[in-house]
Amino acid sequence: MGRFDGRVAVVTGAGKGLGRAFCTRLAQEGANIVAVTRADIEGLERTGNQVRALGREVLLGRVDVSNEGDTLRMAREALEKFGRIDILVNNAACYYGVTRKAFSEISIEDWDRMMAVNVKGPWLCTRAVFPAMKELGKGKIVNLTSEVFFTGSHGFVHYVSSKGGVIGLTRALAVELGPYGICVNAVAPGYTDTEASRTIADVTKYDTSRTPLNRLETPEDLVGVVAFLGSDDSDFITGQTIMVDGGRAMH
Repeated sequence: MGRFDGRVAVVTGAGKGLGRAFCTRLAQEGANIVAVTRADIEGLERTGNQVRALGREVLLGRVDVSNEGDTLRMAREALEKFGRIDILVNNAACYYGVTRKAFSEISIEDWDRMMAVNVKGPWLCTRAVFPAMKELGKGKIVNLTSEVFFTGSHGFVHYVSSKGGVIGLTRALAVELGPYGICVNAVAPGYTDTEASRTIADVTKYDTSRTPLNRLETPEDLVGVVAFLGSDDSDFITGQTIMVDGGRAMH
Protein backbone atom coordinates (compact mmCIF):
# COMPACT_ATOMS: atom_id res chain seq x y z
CA MET A 1 0.00 0.00 0.00
CA GLY A 2 1.13 3.55 -0.73
CA ARG A 3 1.50 6.32 1.81
CA PHE A 4 -1.25 8.30 0.11
CA ASP A 5 -3.86 5.65 -0.67
CA GLY A 6 -7.29 7.31 -0.48
CA ARG A 7 -5.83 10.79 -0.23
CA VAL A 8 -6.11 13.74 -2.59
CA ALA A 9 -3.31 16.12 -3.54
CA VAL A 10 -3.73 19.46 -5.27
CA VAL A 11 -0.69 20.58 -7.27
CA THR A 12 -0.50 24.00 -8.92
CA GLY A 13 1.75 24.78 -11.87
CA ALA A 14 1.35 21.16 -12.95
CA GLY A 15 1.74 21.59 -16.71
CA LYS A 16 5.44 20.80 -16.80
CA GLY A 17 8.67 20.56 -14.85
CA LEU A 18 8.49 20.31 -11.08
CA GLY A 19 4.70 20.33 -10.98
CA ARG A 20 4.47 17.29 -13.23
CA ALA A 21 7.16 15.52 -11.21
CA PHE A 22 5.27 16.17 -7.96
CA CYS A 23 2.01 14.87 -9.45
CA THR A 24 3.71 11.71 -10.67
CA ARG A 25 5.47 10.96 -7.39
CA LEU A 26 2.38 11.52 -5.26
CA ALA A 27 0.34 9.34 -7.63
CA GLN A 28 2.99 6.61 -7.47
CA GLU A 29 2.43 6.53 -3.73
CA GLY A 30 -1.34 6.27 -4.08
CA ALA A 31 -2.75 9.80 -4.19
CA ASN A 32 -5.47 10.96 -6.53
CA ILE A 33 -4.41 14.23 -8.10
CA VAL A 34 -5.92 17.63 -8.81
CA ALA A 35 -3.48 19.16 -11.32
CA VAL A 36 -3.92 22.77 -12.41
CA THR A 37 -2.11 25.30 -14.55
CA ARG A 38 -2.77 28.78 -15.88
CA ALA A 39 -1.68 28.40 -19.48
CA ASP A 40 0.01 25.13 -20.44
CA ILE A 41 -3.11 23.05 -21.05
CA GLU A 42 -1.34 20.75 -23.52
CA GLY A 43 1.34 20.03 -20.95
CA LEU A 44 -1.32 19.52 -18.30
CA GLU A 45 -2.91 16.81 -20.43
CA ARG A 46 0.44 15.00 -20.52
CA THR A 47 0.64 15.26 -16.75
CA GLY A 48 -2.85 13.81 -16.49
CA ASN A 49 -1.95 10.92 -18.78
CA GLN A 50 1.05 10.08 -16.61
CA VAL A 51 -1.10 10.04 -13.48
CA ARG A 52 -3.72 7.82 -15.13
CA ALA A 53 -1.01 5.45 -16.32
CA LEU A 54 -0.15 4.93 -12.65
CA GLY A 55 -3.70 3.83 -11.94
CA ARG A 56 -4.79 6.98 -10.12
CA GLU A 57 -7.63 9.40 -10.82
CA VAL A 58 -6.89 12.95 -11.88
CA LEU A 59 -8.83 16.19 -12.20
CA LEU A 60 -7.33 18.78 -14.54
CA GLY A 61 -8.12 22.49 -14.49
CA ARG A 62 -7.11 25.90 -15.79
CA VAL A 63 -6.41 28.04 -12.74
CA ASP A 64 -4.71 31.40 -12.30
CA VAL A 65 -3.56 31.16 -8.68
CA SER A 66 -3.57 34.96 -8.35
CA ASN A 67 -7.34 34.99 -9.02
CA GLU A 68 -9.51 34.28 -5.99
CA GLY A 69 -12.41 32.99 -8.05
CA ASP A 70 -10.17 30.48 -9.82
CA THR A 71 -8.74 29.14 -6.57
CA LEU A 72 -12.18 28.78 -4.98
CA ARG A 73 -13.42 26.92 -8.07
CA MET A 74 -10.34 24.66 -7.89
CA ALA A 75 -11.18 23.65 -4.32
CA ARG A 76 -14.89 23.28 -5.02
CA GLU A 77 -14.35 21.03 -8.04
CA ALA A 78 -11.79 18.95 -6.14
CA LEU A 79 -14.32 18.34 -3.37
CA GLU A 80 -17.09 17.59 -5.86
CA LYS A 81 -14.97 14.90 -7.50
CA PHE A 82 -13.03 13.43 -4.58
CA GLY A 83 -14.79 14.58 -1.42
CA ARG A 84 -11.61 15.65 0.36
CA ILE A 85 -8.34 17.58 0.05
CA ASP A 86 -5.38 16.28 2.04
CA ILE A 87 -2.34 17.90 0.42
CA LEU A 88 -1.69 21.21 -1.33
CA VAL A 89 1.57 21.77 -3.20
CA ASN A 90 1.90 25.47 -4.02
CA ASN A 91 4.26 25.08 -6.96
CA ALA A 92 2.94 27.65 -9.47
CA ALA A 93 5.30 30.60 -9.86
CA CYS A 94 6.21 33.42 -12.19
CA TYR A 95 9.61 32.19 -13.40
CA TYR A 96 9.39 30.89 -16.98
CA GLY A 97 11.10 33.32 -19.34
CA VAL A 98 11.99 35.91 -16.69
CA THR A 99 14.72 38.23 -17.96
CA ARG A 100 17.49 39.44 -15.68
CA LYS A 101 17.32 43.19 -15.14
CA ALA A 102 18.80 45.68 -12.72
CA PHE A 103 16.44 46.38 -9.83
CA SER A 104 15.82 49.90 -11.13
CA GLU A 105 14.82 48.63 -14.57
CA ILE A 106 12.16 46.13 -13.50
CA SER A 107 8.75 47.50 -14.41
CA ILE A 108 6.04 48.07 -11.84
CA GLU A 109 3.86 45.66 -13.81
CA ASP A 110 6.48 42.90 -13.67
CA TRP A 111 6.99 43.43 -9.94
CA ASP A 112 3.25 43.30 -9.24
CA ARG A 113 2.75 40.17 -11.36
CA MET A 114 5.62 38.40 -9.61
CA MET A 115 4.16 39.13 -6.20
CA ALA A 116 0.62 38.27 -7.31
CA VAL A 117 1.57 34.80 -8.52
CA ASN A 118 4.41 33.87 -6.16
CA VAL A 119 3.07 35.19 -2.85
CA LYS A 120 -0.59 36.04 -3.24
CA GLY A 121 -1.13 32.76 -5.14
CA PRO A 122 -0.10 30.40 -2.31
CA TRP A 123 -2.10 32.53 0.12
CA LEU A 124 -5.24 32.30 -2.01
CA CYS A 125 -4.82 28.58 -2.65
CA THR A 126 -4.38 27.95 1.06
CA ARG A 127 -7.50 29.98 1.83
CA ALA A 128 -9.41 27.93 -0.73
CA VAL A 129 -8.46 24.49 0.63
CA PHE A 130 -8.47 25.41 4.32
CA PRO A 131 -12.16 24.61 4.99
CA ALA A 132 -11.73 21.09 3.60
CA MET A 133 -8.58 20.44 5.62
CA LYS A 134 -10.16 21.94 8.75
CA GLU A 135 -13.07 19.53 8.39
CA LEU A 136 -10.66 16.59 8.13
CA GLY A 137 -8.74 17.80 11.16
CA LYS A 138 -5.51 17.40 9.24
CA GLY A 139 -3.70 18.65 6.15
CA LYS A 140 -0.32 19.20 4.57
CA ILE A 141 0.66 22.34 2.67
CA VAL A 142 4.01 22.50 0.88
CA ASN A 143 5.15 25.84 -0.55
CA LEU A 144 7.93 26.13 -3.12
CA THR A 145 10.44 28.84 -2.31
CA SER A 146 14.04 29.02 -3.59
CA GLU A 147 17.68 28.90 -2.61
CA VAL A 148 17.99 32.45 -3.99
CA PHE A 149 16.31 33.82 -0.88
CA PHE A 150 19.40 32.75 1.07
CA THR A 151 22.02 33.67 -1.54
CA GLY A 152 20.55 36.54 -3.54
CA SER A 153 20.69 36.58 -7.34
CA HIS A 154 21.79 39.39 -9.64
CA GLY A 155 19.01 40.83 -11.77
CA PHE A 156 16.18 38.93 -10.05
CA VAL A 157 15.27 41.26 -7.19
CA HIS A 158 11.51 40.79 -7.66
CA TYR A 159 11.81 36.99 -7.82
CA VAL A 160 14.14 36.79 -4.80
CA SER A 161 11.85 39.09 -2.81
CA SER A 162 8.80 37.01 -3.70
CA LYS A 163 10.49 33.81 -2.55
CA GLY A 164 11.34 35.49 0.74
CA GLY A 165 7.65 36.31 0.99
CA VAL A 166 6.84 32.61 0.60
CA ILE A 167 9.03 31.77 3.60
CA GLY A 168 7.31 34.44 5.67
CA LEU A 169 3.91 33.18 4.53
CA THR A 170 4.89 29.63 5.44
CA ARG A 171 5.86 30.57 8.98
CA ALA A 172 2.79 32.71 9.60
CA LEU A 173 0.42 30.08 8.22
CA ALA A 174 2.09 27.37 10.30
CA VAL A 175 1.25 29.34 13.44
CA GLU A 176 -2.36 29.98 12.42
CA LEU A 177 -3.18 26.56 10.98
CA GLY A 178 -1.35 24.39 13.50
CA PRO A 179 -4.31 24.27 15.90
CA TYR A 180 -6.34 22.63 13.10
CA GLY A 181 -3.78 19.87 12.57
CA ILE A 182 -2.50 21.43 9.36
CA CYS A 183 1.25 21.49 8.75
CA VAL A 184 2.74 24.15 6.47
CA ASN A 185 6.31 23.86 5.24
CA ALA A 186 8.47 25.15 2.41
CA VAL A 187 10.99 23.54 0.10
CA ALA A 188 13.85 25.62 -1.33
CA PRO A 189 15.35 24.13 -4.50
CA GLY A 190 18.57 25.27 -6.04
CA TYR A 191 18.86 25.93 -9.76
CA THR A 192 17.11 22.93 -11.30
CA ASP A 193 17.12 21.57 -14.83
CA THR A 194 13.53 22.23 -15.92
CA GLU A 195 11.90 23.73 -18.99
CA ALA A 196 11.51 27.02 -17.13
CA SER A 197 15.15 27.12 -16.00
CA ARG A 198 16.25 26.60 -19.58
CA THR A 199 14.50 29.87 -20.49
CA ILE A 200 16.60 31.67 -17.88
CA ALA A 201 20.09 30.36 -18.66
CA ASP A 202 22.08 27.63 -20.41
CA VAL A 203 21.84 24.78 -17.91
CA THR A 204 24.89 23.08 -19.45
CA LYS A 205 27.04 26.03 -18.37
CA TYR A 206 25.85 26.14 -14.76
CA ASP A 207 28.85 26.16 -12.43
CA THR A 208 28.49 23.20 -10.08
CA SER A 209 31.95 23.68 -8.50
CA ARG A 210 30.37 25.38 -5.45
CA THR A 211 27.87 22.53 -5.03
CA PRO A 212 29.31 19.83 -2.74
CA LEU A 213 27.44 17.10 -4.65
CA ASN A 214 28.95 18.58 -7.83
CA ARG A 215 26.07 18.19 -10.25
CA LEU A 216 23.03 20.03 -11.52
CA GLU A 217 19.76 19.49 -9.66
CA THR A 218 16.90 17.64 -11.37
CA PRO A 219 13.17 17.47 -10.53
CA GLU A 220 13.69 13.94 -9.23
CA ASP A 221 15.90 15.39 -6.49
CA LEU A 222 12.92 17.30 -5.07
CA VAL A 223 10.05 14.85 -5.22
CA GLY A 224 11.12 12.85 -2.17
CA VAL A 225 11.10 15.76 0.26
CA VAL A 226 7.75 17.01 -1.06
CA ALA A 227 6.27 13.53 -0.62
CA PHE A 228 7.74 13.36 2.89
CA LEU A 229 6.23 16.72 3.85
CA GLY A 230 2.89 15.59 2.45
CA SER A 231 2.91 12.37 4.45
CA ASP A 232 2.21 11.30 8.03
CA ASP A 233 5.97 10.97 8.52
CA SER A 234 6.16 14.77 8.89
CA ASP A 235 3.25 15.20 11.31
CA PHE A 236 5.35 17.15 13.86
CA ILE A 237 7.16 19.35 11.35
CA THR A 238 5.70 22.74 10.51
CA GLY A 239 6.90 26.25 9.70
CA GLN A 240 10.18 24.91 8.31
CA THR A 241 12.07 25.60 5.10
CA ILE A 242 14.05 22.63 3.80
CA MET A 243 16.89 23.41 1.41
CA VAL A 244 17.33 20.91 -1.41
CA ASP A 245 20.27 22.22 -3.41
CA GLY A 246 23.11 19.72 -3.10
CA GLY A 247 24.64 21.70 -0.24
CA ARG A 248 25.30 24.87 -2.21
CA ALA A 249 23.83 27.03 0.54
CA MET A 250 23.77 25.81 4.13
CA HIS A 251 21.74 27.14 7.05
